[in-house]
Amino acid sequence: MPTVLVVDDAVFMRTTIKRMLENHQFEVVGEAANGEEAVNLYKQLLPDVVTMDVTMPGMNGIEAVKEIIAEFPTAKIVMVTALGQQKLIVDALELGAKDFITKPFDPDRIVNVLHNVTSDI
Repeated sequence: MPTVLVVDDAVFMRTTIKRMLENHQFEVVGEAANGEEAVNLYKQLLPDVVTMDVTMPGMNGIEAVKEIIAEFPTAKIVMVTALGQQKLIVDALELGAKDFITKPFDPDRIVNVLHNVTSDI
């Protein structure tokens, strides 16, 4: 069962993503509310994949991707973004994120993206 770190500043979004994933054979091993927490938890938990919100207070998702990939080049990070943030998604993909999901998202889409990203596990 692939392990997941869910990162979003909104508790509701973290809970929603967690439920979706747990219903589809993913194990959510941690949750973070901002990029700094995400970087620290990634180092502790070494999850198979991360869902990373783009816009968060303090360290945002782009900065967190940059830090995680710098230390863990094979990290699998999927960006979670609102419509209209295409430039930020391009930046994240260039920094090493593997894919992205747009809010509001279809549960099948998030599960399919995470299965594709973790298919080698």
